[in-house]
Amino acid sequence: MKRKILCGVVGAVCAALMTLTAAAYDQPAVNLGFTSFLDGGPPSGPGWYFTQYGQFYTSDKLRDLPFPGDPSMDAWIALSQLIYQSDKAVLAGGKFGLDVILPHVTFDLHAAGTPLKKKDGFGDLLVGPYLQWDPVMGEKGPIFMHRIELQTILPTGDYDEKKALNPGANVLSLNPYWAATWFFAPRWSASWRLHYLWNDKNDEPNVPDPAVEDTQAGDAFHANFAVDYEVVGQKMRVGLNGYYLKQLSDSEVNGSAVSGKEQVLALGPGAIWSFNKNDHVFVNAYFETDAENRPEGKRYNIRFVHHF
Repeated sequence: MKRKILCGVVGAVCAALMTLTAAAYDQPAVNLGFTSFLDGGPPSGPGWYFTQYGQFYTSDKLRDLPFPGDPSMDAWIALSQLIYQSDKAVLAGGKFGLDVILPHVTFDLHAAGTPLKKKDGFGDLLVGPYLQWDPVMGEKGPIFMHRIELQTILPTGDYDEKKALNPGANVLSLNPYWAATWFFAPRWSASWRLHYLWNDKNDEPNVPDPAVEDTQAGDAFHANFAVDYEVVGQKMRVGLNGYYLKQLSDSEVNGSAVSGKEQVLALGPGAIWSFNKNDHVFVNAYFETDAENRPEGKRYNIRFVHHF
């Protein structure tokens, strides 16, 4: 029996989904590599932030597909993000904030001889209220900073059940996370963002079998992580960044479990340049390995952050 399967091509936060077969490719697009260094807090304190992301993902290894041939794909992903960070503690010292992200995705799909078709457009809207704690300070500056966010992925994006590759998922997903940064030595810091992902059912899957009424991706864990060194004081940091995704429970078709859990690991170099206290650019590269039931490729990311 065939069923809809979803292939997430982005990190923190974008939406690109493939619909394939019962063996794999269930997970929606999530934040894989969009965020990295100094992730535990906003770079310039309270206020309004606008962030623009650009990411290019390419893969010629679509692991565990059930049909012959060598399909490959490229994806150009843009995320526009608006953040509000208050300066008033509301719970256990945490200060309220709101995070809103709108993705746009363009695909280049090479899949002759396969049933794969694609659609470009806007992805699903991401909305997340959060609590940000003030940095724990030491004698020479911050030691630790962190926040929690209750991120929700709303099924608002462009979606065509006749297409295998869509910007929107047609699925409500809950994707809360904990992000933190630890300044563990002079000029050195480590950051992480740990997500838990739950997906609702898709009641309009792209499946040729009319007996399939709905599909549901299994729960998953995914994380971004980074270590950096400050090479130019208050200006430039360089380091190693990565991400990891592991599906924890089986996906379902018509309420019955099916095999094909996803996983992938990626590592690569990255850097931050701070023009001033309000403007920052992040660049990251990621090279995937150990993929199961999902694409394996390369991901290149640039991110501009402005504090108003």
